[in-house]
Amino acid sequence: MKKSLGAKTLAQPAPVWVVGSYDAQGKPNIMTIAWGGICCSQPPCVTVSLRKATYTYGSIKERRAYTVNIPSAAMVKEVDYIGTVSGRNIDKFAVTKLTPVRSELVDAPYIKEFPVVIECRVLHTLEIGLHTQFIGEIADIKAEESALGEKGLVDILMVRPLIFDAGQGAYYGVGERIGKAFSIGKRE
Repeated sequence: MKKSLGAKTLAQPAPVWVVGSYDAQGKPNIMTIAWGGICCSQPPCVTVSLRKATYTYGSIKERRAYTVNIPSAAMVKEVDYIGTVSGRNIDKFAVTKLTPVRSELVDAPYIKEFPVVIECRVLHTLEIGLHTQFIGEIADIKAEESALGEKGLVDILMVRPLIFDAGQGAYYGVGERIGKAFSIGKRE
């Protein structure tokens, strides 16, 4: 029998992404988020949801751009740190020794050491409640060659991204491949 848990943010898993932006003075900043995902196929878009109180919120509102940096599990300590301090007071790039790279396509930095980067221009902004959802049209996806599979596309097992369990307040890695999508469920 299922037990009611109430209305909570327990959809699992959530991605662990690091959002890059420039502040008003042009200083690169990064913020760890878990409220985000693909939201449209055409045009290709991803969404990130941020609280207005965050430093990154103001930067994205002003610059109308952001990057989604997808870390590998090996970067979990840096990612966790980035999510626990504010860029108002701390240069997160300097502390973590990560390298900001200026995007040639959008007005936001990305992280050199992360295997996958999604460069986005803000297409829409939606005030929801505590969070504001920024819908970003994907200008480009950049990936390390070591993160690409046989077909030349990002391979989840090569990236080894982090996922977040809000109920447990814990990070996890991805597991083994279970089956081929749009195929394993076919009936004969």
